Amino acid sequence: MSNTVSTAPRAAVRETKSQPAEQRKAALAWLTIPALFFFLVFAVIPLAGVFMLSFTSWDGIGAIGMAGLDNWFSVLADPGLYNALGLTFLIMIVSWLVQTPISLLLGVFTAGSQKYRAALAVLYFLPLLLSSAAVAIAFKALLDPNFGLATGLGLPFLAQDWLGVPHLALGLVIFVIAWQFVPFHTLIYQGGVRQIPKSLYEAAQIDGAGTIKQFFHITLPQLKYTIITSSTLMVVGSLTYFDLIFVLTGGGPGNSTRILALDMYLRGFRANLMGPASVIAVILVIIGLALALFLQRLGGKDKQGSQLEGL
Repeated sequence: MSNTVSTAPRAAVRETKSQPAEQRKAALAWLTIPALFFFLVFAVIPLAGVFMLSFTSWDGIGAIGMAGLDNWFSVLADPGLYNALGLTFLIMIVSWLVQTPISLLLGVFTAGSQKYRAALAVLYFLPLLLSSAAVAIAFKALLDPNFGLATGLGLPFLAQDWLGVPHLALGLVIFVIAWQFVPFHTLIYQGGVRQIPKSLYEAAQIDGAGTIKQFFHITLPQLKYTIITSSTLMVVGSLTYFDLIFVLTGGGPGNSTRILALDMYLRGFRANLMGPASVIAVILVIIGLALALFLQRLGGKDKQGSQLEGL
């Protein structure tokens, strides 16, 4: 009898503690409704519409007719698709190899406490204020062999047909992409570095570890999830480099810079083939989802794990 009486108040206390928690969860669930609504309206429904459009024959103006799987067969049998796919992955890989080490080192550098680093950080982040179209127009003018920097500064090695030679145009695209987006990823790494406890570096200094050893044994391991996040944004974002390449090279010379996103635009709005363009759009979504899931799996099973898990 005494055990029953003693356990009753404890059960009542547990019940009263669980009620506020359940109420908070219910309130948080209600707060997700606006986000789910916008995701449904601006992501799920358009994606479903594009998928349905890939099975139709439409010029963008007239009536929509059914085409079945003809669009898919024609696009998958087109060698131009695989050329655009190869260029997309080439720009993706080379851009990642160029941007990641530069942005990582700049992020570590700008995370310091010295006063002059704050001024340099402002200069590093200036490209973030410019649109991709403006950046492309600026570089197109600066590298003009007749009226650009080559003539203005008297630099003969810049007087090349940068946009007329395939390998030069491709290299220029990768350079401009890195110039514009390195500051964004630098900002991500800067925030990640500032979350690392200083006690780790103090302990390493006591043990006699130098700056290089601290970077490889403390900074890099602690930035594991930051690197994965930055890489995911970088890799998936490389699938959408349309505006910059469209203004800078237009996909040329020939098809040397015609990536998938640009190929989709040219098919849909230049050739008025909305069906095949929708097929490429679906392929882009599939590739983006696959790459994002692959990179997230590299982070391990614990998606919510902290970068300070080793402490």
